[in-house]
Amino acid sequence: MPDDTRKLVTIVTETVLEQDVCEALEDLGAAGYTVTNARGKGGRGVRDAGWSTSSNIRVEVVCSDDVAERIAKKLRQTYYDDYAMIIFESDVRVLRPDKFV
Repeated sequence: MPDDTRKLVTIVTETVLEQDVCEALEDLGAAGYTVTNARGKGGRGVRDAGWSTSSNIRVEVVCSDDVAERIAKKLRQTYYDDYAMIIFESDVRVLRPDKFV
């Protein structure tokens, strides 16, 4: 079974940004993404797990290094100053590399 390494880009941000972030991911070359609700505490306070405008989402994208770099750059430039958002990435081994650009 073939395998390969890709980047896992994880974005934790405000629910209100879901549509905009997902559209940006597609525009930046992501083949797909997964969105889940998230809760926790950080620099902007406690966030609950409800799907209200005061909650957070976690968006995960498996992609190439180039796409990961474009995503991080665009989202930092667009949202970091005005919204609660963190972005982190890690290397992941995928078993179907043809599914991820």
